[in-house]
Formats: sequence, C-alpha cells, structure tokens
Amino acid sequence: MNSDSDLQIAGDILEVPHLLQAPREHPVTVAEFAGLARSIAADRSQWEHLVQYDATSRWYHRLRTGPGYEVWLLSWVPGQGSGLHGHGRSSGVLTVLTGALTERTERGTRALGSGAQRVFAPGYVHEVVNDALEAAVSLHVYYPGLTEMPMRPQSQLRSTGGTPMAHSARCAAASPTADVTA
Repeated sequence: MNSDSDLQIAGDILEVPHLLQAPREHPVTVAEFAGLARSIAADRSQWEHLVQYDATSRWYHRLRTGPGYEVWLLSWVPGQGSGLHGHGRSSGVLTVLTGALTERTERGTRALGSGAQRVFAPGYVHEVVNDALEAAVSLHVYYPGLTEMPMRPQSQLRSTGGTPMAHSARCAAASPTADVTA
C-alpha cells in the first residue's frame, strides 16, 4: 500500500472503454463552440482564401453548419460597423481573426484585437465597428443558427466617452457575456 493514499488502480484505466466518452462530432457546450472557433481561426486554409472586402457593405459568408449551429465569416473595411443589434434567441462566439474591431455595449467600449473572443448569451445587444485603419476579419458561431438580428436605436447605447471597459470578475459575472482569449 502507498503510505499517502489507500487508493490503488490495477491495470490501465484507459483499457476500460465504458468509462471513456466518445469524441463528439459537433460541439454542444459553450466551451466546445469557443474551441470550434479557435480551431477554425488557427487553420487559415479553411477561411483565408474565401475572404472578400466590400467598401459598400459588410461582406459575409456562411462557412459551416452543423446540428443547430452555423459559422459565419465576416470582413470589415475601416469604418464599417454592424449597427446596434441583438441576436434573437441565439447565443454566440465572436472571434477576431485578423485586424482589430471595437465592440460597444451599454456597459462601455471594448477593443478586440486579433485572437480575441467574446461569448454571449441570447438577449445580448452590441455594436461591432472597425475603427482601425486596416481591414479586419471575424468569425461568428451562433447556436441555434441566427434567425433574426433585430436592430436597435443608437439611443439605447449610452455614451462611454471612448474609454475601454475594464475587465473584472464583477463585470463578467454581471454580464451575459464572457471574454475568452485564444
């Protein structure tokens, strides 16, 4: 017996297949959706050749669908923005692939650089803008798939004076979103 513990494992625990979960083909948890976005972001061959830039309107392309979810690729030339909007009953993961974007919410303004991720719940309202001098590309995963994107009046977004929001545990706990870094 081990003097530190009465527990001993006989044999190889990995040889007991009923104790192991089979790998999932599609994500089902928030962490798995964020992981899906990170894996797509890391493999530029999946998306880089598809990106187009349109000075007259935001360009977007549905990259992938799965059971109940969809993945969108968006490009943003300098000055383009989404307008203040919600996502209906969809949750989402926004990942900045290249460049930088600015997210504005009623809580303030947040700079999102390449690799930054935002995870949000149904009911979340924000505006995303490319305030930089160079184009940006982002990836958006929605579950369930996005069926509506209700636009909101800008008056619902209080002025933040352009000050970036401070990241704190209190803000993260009070908000239906979470920051995830790649």
